[in-house]
Amino acid sequence: MSLRLSSRTSALTPFLAMEVMERGLSLARQGRRVVQLGVGEPDFDAPPEVVRATIAALEGGRTHYTDSRGLLPLREAIAAHYLARRGVDLSPERVLVTAGTSPAMLLVFTALLDPGDEVIIPTPHYPCYPTIVRAAGGTPVLVPTSPVDDYRIDPDAVRRALSPRTRAILVGSPANPTGAVQPPDVIEALLALGPPLVSDEIYDGLLYDDARVCSPLGLAEDAFVLDGFSKRYAMTGFRLGWVIAPEAAVRGLQTLQQNLFISTNHFVQEAGIAALAHGAPTAARMRVEYARRRDLLISGLEALGLHVPAPPRGAFYAFADARRFGQDSLALAFHLLEETGVAAGPGRDFGALGEGFLRFSFCAAPEAIAEGLERLAPALSRLAARPLRG
Repeated sequence: MSLRLSSRTSALTPFLAMEVMERGLSLARQGRRVVQLGVGEPDFDAPPEVVRATIAALEGGRTHYTDSRGLLPLREAIAAHYLARRGVDLSPERVLVTAGTSPAMLLVFTALLDPGDEVIIPTPHYPCYPTIVRAAGGTPVLVPTSPVDDYRIDPDAVRRALSPRTRAILVGSPANPTGAVQPPDVIEALLALGPPLVSDEIYDGLLYDDARVCSPLGLAEDAFVLDGFSKRYAMTGFRLGWVIAPEAAVRGLQTLQQNLFISTNHFVQEAGIAALAHGAPTAARMRVEYARRRDLLISGLEALGLHVPAPPRGAFYAFADARRFGQDSLALAFHLLEETGVAAGPGRDFGALGEGFLRFSFCAAPEAIAEGLERLAPALSRLAARPLRG
């Protein structure tokens, strides 16, 4: 009998930015010089206090199971973080620590969705949003946004997309790939529509031009907030995140966590405690540096004819219009990788409205950004005269 994968698995789509990155890694193993500007991987290392806390935890034998919800001191530190940052008095009992923000999202949608239930997702969107919804048995419903108004979500468009099967509205702010930050009036209007808001705030703290994140936390009792340590503290490899859940959902999420993941690594949770206690100065320095790199990257892209119609106000990506060089963003991304050794994220990854765009990350070192721009110049000059046909 031949092996057959489930229809649910077969319906999932690859993460195309990762496919381009992995091809770049293959080229690097062959001796090619590759500049990775396609993925959200900070070139910074984790704060030294975090590294020391991890080593101490390992040497101290903190390598065993913890409470499935996470260490109480970490949950208390997360609650204190929201009190200090947002003035929200949050019970640690509403915090569930996870092995990254993606597992947190999977837990939330597994808890919320029955087969065929719908989740509204503004687009362009993070590629894994619809994938996770489908993996949980749901159906993603995409609502367009436009660079003309800085990818601001239109609450009326969301309202028109509602159906009796709508179970949640998923919003990332700051957003990947656009860097859009949704203003308070948009968040409040979305909350007024009725379905629970699932707010992905993994890029909170990476904000520019006086942008501020409006979180539903404290505004609605039934909202879910997802966040983590990967981006703000350059801890991508630690795989540590959390979800703030409504009181009525906590027990269900805990049961799922017990059965799917048992608990999050003990020593990694100790690293999270250290990050919240001591990592703020390092995170602030990184944010200032990202702002400088953002300006370097966008000015360079514009000079090459890669227009960024809505400069990012958060996260660390520039979403550039590349249609003059080729309509098929995946073919263009692979062509540029092979031709120049520069990896960029294909816009198709982020939904149909992203086709023809490329996502470039400015969390790479300034020297890498400058080198990438220099490498792209001759190839784009040739493509301007003869665009790539997919």
